[in-house]
Formats: sequence, structure tokens, C-alpha cells
Amino acid sequence: MDVFRSDRIRNVVLLGHGGAGKTSLVEAMAYLSGITNRLGKVTDGNTVSDYDKEEIKRKFSISTSVVPIQWGKVKINVLDTPGYFDFVGEVEEAVAAADAAIIVVSGKAGVQVGTQKAWEMCEKYNLPRMFFVTEMDVDNVSYRKVVESLTELYGKKIAPIHMPIRENEEFVGYVNIVKQAGRRYIDRGQKKECPVPEYLQDYLEQYHDTLMESVAEISEEFMDRYFAGEEFSVAEVSAALKMNISDGSIIPVCMGSTVNVQGVANLLDDICGYFPSPDQKTCAGMNAKTNEIYQANYDFAKAKSAYVFKTIVDPFLGKYSLVKVCSGVIKGDDTLYNATKDSEEKSNKLYVLEGSKPIEVPELHAGDIGAIAKLNTVATGDTLSTKSTPIVFGKTEISVPYTYKRYNTVNKGDDDKVSQALSKMMQEDLTLRVENDSANRQTLIYGIGEQHLDIVVSKLKERYKVDIELSKPRVPFRETIRKKADVEAKYKKQSGGHGQYGHVKMTFEPSGDLEKPYVFEQIVVGGAVPKNYFPAVEKGVQDSVIKGPLAAYPVVGVKAVLYDGSYHPVDSSEMAFKTAAVQAFKKGFMEASPVLLEPIVSMKVTVPDKYTGDVMGDLNKRRGRVLGMNPDPDHKGCTVVEADVPMLSIYGYSTDLRSMTGGSGNFAFEFSRYEQAPSDIQEKEIAARASAEENE
Repeated sequence: MDVFRSDRIRNVVLLGHGGAGKTSLVEAMAYLSGITNRLGKVTDGNTVSDYDKEEIKRKFSISTSVVPIQWGKVKINVLDTPGYFDFVGEVEEAVAAADAAIIVVSGKAGVQVGTQKAWEMCEKYNLPRMFFVTEMDVDNVSYRKVVESLTELYGKKIAPIHMPIRENEEFVGYVNIVKQAGRRYIDRGQKKECPVPEYLQDYLEQYHDTLMESVAEISEEFMDRYFAGEEFSVAEVSAALKMNISDGSIIPVCMGSTVNVQGVANLLDDICGYFPSPDQKTCAGMNAKTNEIYQANYDFAKAKSAYVFKTIVDPFLGKYSLVKVCSGVIKGDDTLYNATKDSEEKSNKLYVLEGSKPIEVPELHAGDIGAIAKLNTVATGDTLSTKSTPIVFGKTEISVPYTYKRYNTVNKGDDDKVSQALSKMMQEDLTLRVENDSANRQTLIYGIGEQHLDIVVSKLKERYKVDIELSKPRVPFRETIRKKADVEAKYKKQSGGHGQYGHVKMTFEPSGDLEKPYVFEQIVVGGAVPKNYFPAVEKGVQDSVIKGPLAAYPVVGVKAVLYDGSYHPVDSSEMAFKTAAVQAFKKGFMEASPVLLEPIVSMKVTVPDKYTGDVMGDLNKRRGRVLGMNPDPDHKGCTVVEADVPMLSIYGYSTDLRSMTGGSGNFAFEFSRYEQAPSDIQEKEIAARASAEENE
């Protein structure tokens, strides 16, 4: 592939609801530009961008792929993202690397939750965008309805630049609203001029007026000409559109059929003509040597720097670090410095990835997207630069995973293999997390949703040949006491030679501090227990709080006081006093009104206003306490419901919230505190724990 200068590059991310047709659109672009000589289909599993075995099996995108499309003299780096919400991390990485977005809308399904989430992401990253309405070849698809829905949501800035021409319910051409002229499709990607049908004249006038109003707002001179009834030339309208699309004051809507490759050539022309090249965007990092702001701004004349926005780790393909060059020109034999890790690595070879196919290139200019193979220490979010000008760019904000399950390896002896495989997968997927919960003897795996975790299991089996089972996690209950108990315990063993003798009198009561397992004090007088045995007694308490006597959960908030006891000058030992303390703890704990404490989380649920009643009702059913409701400052028409909820009740919440809100709700939580569990929960938990202990 040729080397492209910054002004001849467009970095475009495809966003939209799952099933809207993003991958099919990339396929049509690849076909038109000559990358492929046949049109692949998602259903056949032979598309350029869905190459992973899981994607082929499930028939939807799971990870972001890059497909560079050469269109005329311009290279369009198309980032095809997943539409399903479980893979939001992939979308966030792609959006951070893009300079503009195409939001793909299914003409059949219309505006969906994923459409609105795509818009919100563009707003967050301030991306110029266009809508592309697919499936115009399908009967009864109404482009007009989609435009009306978008206008209702986003106001006057929505401006159709094409509309469909139908004959006998077939999609045969389109009207170019800027040129006010009709075009008829004659062959794949080809068209010829035709008159605008009578039935479209009113809509053409309406849509054209909307466009002209927006163009007029560019300057006072244009506004005066508009009010004087002057017509703007096509060149003036195009120049104004480019400016308005770049600053987000106009969002064009165009359409087509990816199956018949109709409207795709127009879209590629519009991407080249209206979207900004990287050198028209700003990009700043920090010079790690001088601590000054470094304005990279995709300037090829500046010192070289690149941001690693994604990592691919594949047993067959190897490891690739996907980079966006932020300044300078990166070459194949460069030695690059990673300021985040304070390490240097040789780039060896540079590639552009065409889906799964690496194509070697000699260099990458500022603003371009490419891949570097086998950078051992480099991870997603790192910056590569030179040692003389070490740069660090801010890391992309990635969604936090809140759905978690317990996992066990199916085959004994596979633990190391599983943990190595998961470590590789976590390099690729920043929304995947593994946590060892030693207190409950379980390993937890976190993801964005249940489907995400299911795919992780499937990938482990397919890619790494290891099996894991997911199950409901144990909730980290704690045990404590509510009253004071005074007990004594004697450990005595006589069996020829040295015996064992340890005798303690102790009190156990609440310490008032649930942050600490225990507080130990001794008030022994007269040497009833010699000083050298105090640490052994404390060690007995320390060992006892790891697994409480009530249900084998960790103990918190206990104050243990050693006040008396006795010893034997020959038979007493540290081990004997430690054992006596363990016995005293068990006895004292069970006599001091023991209770189970359950973890409570502070939860924030963000939902469109119409769902707040359902969400609050559901939280009440989960024994949650709703603390307040506030309008969401970042999302108009949404409410943030704040509640304290027992951790026991939030298992499976992500699936329930999605079904309650049609996928539009999201939530976050963090541990808040421990509270006494209701008696029915305690009884159930103690019984369940007893049976689990028996089975282990």
C-alpha cells in the first residue's frame, strides 16, 4: 500500500446499534475500492472485518477491526466497531483513534438505543459525524421516518443530503439535495442523471431550504444573500458544508443499500470531501522531560510520537500494537521510546492491517493508523516517541466492568494455562478483569455483560484449548459479635516426656471498628501467663478471624482481651497457648451473639426518565434503599437513581436492567459498608455455607 501524507488521510469510525449493517457497509466499501473482487456476507462468515472465529460463528462483530480503503487519492482508515453493548471497550478505543464518525442506522429498524449511544459517544469526543441509512432496497423502508426521528432527537442540525427515488416499490436512484438533481443507478457504484420525480419535489424543497439556512449562517454576507433570495453555487454550498460538518453544526444524512452497493460510492466521496483530515484536528500530550504541553497536532514536521490505541494478541497472528501517529513520521527501523514504561524497543516492521491481513509499509505519516508487531513491553494506552523528546498522551477512558462471575478450571492442572490465556486476553480487552478473592477462596472474572463473559469462555476453548466454568459468586459476608462474652480455655496433653499445657481466660466484645478484623489487648497481672506467651495468644486470635465459627467467613470488629490464665513451667509452649486461644475464640464468639454482616454497595443507575419508576420498583425488590434521584448532567432526559443495595441482590443486574430499559440504562457501583444481614438471609447463608464446606 502507498504511503499517505496527513492531508490525504481520513480516520472514520463506524458506529451504530448491533445489526444496523456496519460490517456490510465496510464490505461494500472494500468491494468498490478493489480490495475484494466479491461481496462477502456476515451470514456467510466471509467479510473482511469480521475475521475472528467467534465473530464468524455468532455472526456479529466482537472486536474493532481496521480496513484501509483507498478512494481516489485519499486513504480512509475505516474502524468497524461492534454494535452490542457488551463490547463498548472496543468502541471506546476506536472512537479515541478516529477523527470523524459514520453512524449507521437500519432503515428497517429505524433509530435504536445503539444509535443514541453512538451519538453520545460522538458528543463526548467532539467528533464530526454523518448518518448513513442502510437497507433502502428493502420493501416498506421509510427514509423519511428515520430523518423525522433524528430531527426530533437532535434538532435542526440534521440535514439530509440525499433522498431515495423509488419506482414500483424498488430503490432505483436518489436525489442529490445540494445539486437538486436526480441520479439513477445503472450498475454497482455507477449512476446517470435523471429528472427528480414529481412526488419528491415538496420534500426536495423542504430539505434544500434546511441546508441553505445552515449555509447562510456561515457569515453575514451569506445571510444577506440568502435573505435577498440569491442562490448559492454548488461549490459555495460544498465549502460551507465542509466547515459546518467539521464543527458539528450540520449532521448530514445519506442512504443506500450495501447489498446492492448503492449509495456507498457517494458516502466515500462525502467522507473525502466533507470530513477533516488529521492535520485539521488538534492533539496534545506532555513532554515527560520538560513537563510542558506538547502540541503534536498531527504535524509530520515535529518529533515523532504515536499513541497505542488497541492491542491484538492472537495465538496465530501474534501480538500487534495498533497505533495512531500523532506527530512526525514513524519508519520501520525506528527505535521507539515508551515513556510510560521507561523502555526502548525497535519497531522492526510497520504494517497496516486490512482486517486480519497485515500489509507491510515503509513508514506511517502523522495522522495515519498502522500496527507494529511484537513490542513486548508495550500495552494499550502507552505512548511511543523518541528518548530526546519523550511524549505521553492521556489514556483513553474505558468503561469499568461491573458484571462478575466466579470461575473454575474444568481440568485440574490447567490453572496456569488459564491464567496465562486470560492475561493475554486482558491485554486485548481492557474491559476484562480477573480478581482473586482469597477470603472466599474463589477467582472472579469481570466483564461488561453476561454475553461478554460467555464469549471469553468460548475464546479460551477455541483459541487456547482450555475450559473454564462460570458460576454464581460467593458474596463476601463477614462475621462479628454484638455482645460481650467471658470464657476460659485450657489445652492440656500428657503423653510421656514433655506434655502440652496452655490456659487462658479471655473476654470477647465488639471493637466498634468493622474495618479491622480484631483488636488484641492483655491485662494479665502477677505473671499468671508469662509475657513470652502473649504473642502466641494473639497468633491464635489472628488465625481464628480468617474463618469465623459461624459460617466460615472472615471475622471483623472483635476486641479480644487476655486477662488471666495459668502455665506449667515445663509443659507450656507457644503452640499450647495458641491452641488454647483458638478454642477460647470459638467458644467466646458463639456466646457473644454472633451475626453475619452483608456487604452493601452504593449504586448509581442512569436511565431515561420514562424508566425511573420501573428501576426504583426493581431496586426495592432487591432490598435496596433509594437515596435520591437527580437529572443526569451529561445526558438530557435521563435520571441518575442513587441507592444502597445489598451485594447479594445485584447478581445478574446488568441483564435485568437491559431488559427493563431496552438496553438504554447503565449502572455503576462501589463497596460502601457492611450491615447486619436479616435473620432469614443469615439462616439461609449459614446452611448453604455448611453444605459448601462439606463438599470441599
